[in-house]
Amino acid sequence: MKTFVDALMNKMTLEEKIGQLNLLTSGEVVTGSAVSTGVEAKIKAGQVGAMLNMTKVEDIRRTQQIAMDQSRMKIPLLFGLDVVHGYKTTFPIPLALSCSWDMDMIEKSARIAAIEASADGINWTFSPMVDIARDARWGRIAEGSGEDPYLGSKIAAAMVKGYQGNNFSENSNILACVKHFALYGAAEAGRDYNTTDMSHVRMYNDYFPPYKAAVDAGAATVMTSFNDVDGIPATANKWLMTDVLRKQWGFKGFVVTDYTAINEMIAHGLGDLQQVSALALKAGTDMDMVGEGFTGTIAQSLKEGKIDINTINTACRRILEAKYKLGLFADPYRNSKGDRTGDIYTAQNRLEARKAATESFVLLRNQQQLLPLKKQGSIALIGPLADSRENMTGTWSVSADITKHASLREALQKEVGSQVTINYAKGSNLTADSMLEINSTMFGRSLHRDGRSAAELRKEALEAAAKSDIIVAALGEASEMSGESASRTDIGIPDTQKELLAALVATGKPVVLVLFAGRPMTLVWESEHVPAILNVWFGGCEAGAAIADVLFGAVNPSGKLTTSFPQNVGQVPLYYGQKPTGRPLAGNDKWFTKFRSNYLDVSNEPLYPFGYGLSYTTFSYSDIRLSANTLSTGGNIKATVTVTNTGKQDGVEIVQLYTRDVVASITRPVKELKGFQRIALKAGESRQVTFTITENDLKFYNNELKYAAEPGEFKLFIGGNSRDVKETGFSLK
Repeated sequence: MKTFVDALMNKMTLEEKIGQLNLLTSGEVVTGSAVSTGVEAKIKAGQVGAMLNMTKVEDIRRTQQIAMDQSRMKIPLLFGLDVVHGYKTTFPIPLALSCSWDMDMIEKSARIAAIEASADGINWTFSPMVDIARDARWGRIAEGSGEDPYLGSKIAAAMVKGYQGNNFSENSNILACVKHFALYGAAEAGRDYNTTDMSHVRMYNDYFPPYKAAVDAGAATVMTSFNDVDGIPATANKWLMTDVLRKQWGFKGFVVTDYTAINEMIAHGLGDLQQVSALALKAGTDMDMVGEGFTGTIAQSLKEGKIDINTINTACRRILEAKYKLGLFADPYRNSKGDRTGDIYTAQNRLEARKAATESFVLLRNQQQLLPLKKQGSIALIGPLADSRENMTGTWSVSADITKHASLREALQKEVGSQVTINYAKGSNLTADSMLEINSTMFGRSLHRDGRSAAELRKEALEAAAKSDIIVAALGEASEMSGESASRTDIGIPDTQKELLAALVATGKPVVLVLFAGRPMTLVWESEHVPAILNVWFGGCEAGAAIADVLFGAVNPSGKLTTSFPQNVGQVPLYYGQKPTGRPLAGNDKWFTKFRSNYLDVSNEPLYPFGYGLSYTTFSYSDIRLSANTLSTGGNIKATVTVTNTGKQDGVEIVQLYTRDVVASITRPVKELKGFQRIALKAGESRQVTFTITENDLKFYNNELKYAAEPGEFKLFIGGNSRDVKETGFSLK
């Protein structure tokens, strides 16, 4: 590779080298506010290294032919797309996928996405997004894996492996791009693109691990984040892109900006386009997405001595090496030749998506075992999300054919046939605010706002309820109420829907809330008044069928939350692994206690804790048994519990292991996830579950950013969520 790239670069002009650093958009898919112009002429002139947002294989092949036949150096292009949770076969949104805690399934979802995307000529995905997010106001929490660095790291590695495979010898393997480096999920006030500020100790212990796990798994590319870090926008942050990413972590791939991130540094206040472009390149950013700051200014900066040729050469080399590893120099058309349409949206792929969706749903409440439903009598299916095909796949499903997927109404009707009468009514619009509804249903996700009054819509719903045995209310967020540039300060069910739900509950009929959501939501009233709540997130192309599977008991729900659900928005950021305070609430203290760390108006606790999720059966845990009470360097301790399915149905439990470092050189979280196991138990079955703890599990970054475990006392917890656990202790020598 070095010999090949050396020879190639020796023949390239300065303009052609800078051209490799240029990523343009076709404009076919909207993922940002700018659209490239004069693309074909720029490709012919060798001024383009990659394209994004092309999805038709014939267009990709034709564009590659321009580069191969009409540019001087005939360097093949990369073709990237936001293949975030599937391609044509759309899986649940990433936050939902994480709630499965099923690494094999998550890896398989990325593998299927890579196979399908590559069949349409795409060879680079801007995924996985691994930003830790602890503020439910932030819309892009939907696109990540939740609040925990340990679980997030496992998922990051699984996704990279799914996309890239073990190497790039197969034409179905595509480049992964881990994003957004770094700390994007910690944007202040939960407002997208906003500033970020935190200590290095928190960065290294809580936010960096998933990025590093993706790099360790071999991620070929990394994307910069929009926010600043230590006062410097990530795209121009040399400490991030060079010192941490390359020197500390050994990253060998190339770094691409997010959409127009270089240009946006002008608004950050770092200078004009020439200045910020030079800052980005010198920091270690290699490719400019859409903004064309590199092609427009870097040659001038070189001429003025503001940047050196070695910096340009290094960035160019990294991109050429990625193309070499991908096999594009051997075959520029490897992803766009032949007819592989048979690999896309297959029946088997859709079955995998359906199974993944059932694993991602989280049963939040099930009083008197209202669920599963019986296939008999009549059901009132009510709500603005009950008959919407377009919203089933959720945010960032840019390749999905949203008209193909069954709505919940269609899926339930297909499931029950003539056995159950389904009485449908819309019941309400998404929200009383028509402009908010427009902004929440962009990109063709309209809910077709009903012009009737709220009272008229509600009257129709109550009539449907009156002639039904049970009510299924399909409520919550539209798909574009979460995702990029979809931050919310009110994270509850929207106003008019909540009024509808209250009216349905007041009928006295049993109510099942099927909650569509792209974030943790505030559900205090719902949890006090609605007997059954099934959080289905946005489940992908087979969401309707998967919801039917769970509602009628063909599948027993097993999902567990990967984000804490707050009681109200004033608690956020809220997460289980908080630091202790000097004035904690004592175990026997009641909220409220003066001069303790608490609120006047609400307890400190989440409504639903991290790791929480019910089943149609129940599980019990024995006390923890340790193989030893002391852990020595180089040794291990085995922690064992017996888990029993104490109910009448077979089920899957996700057994979770947490630790706490009781005394350390810096404050440490009150709990940290250190292991988990998904186990399937038949009704009445018991099984021993064993975790092995080593010194590595107890390491952290201290205030000198040294990664080490410190001798002392530790607590160990095992249970079905972060709150309801068995506890014991051990010491590290």
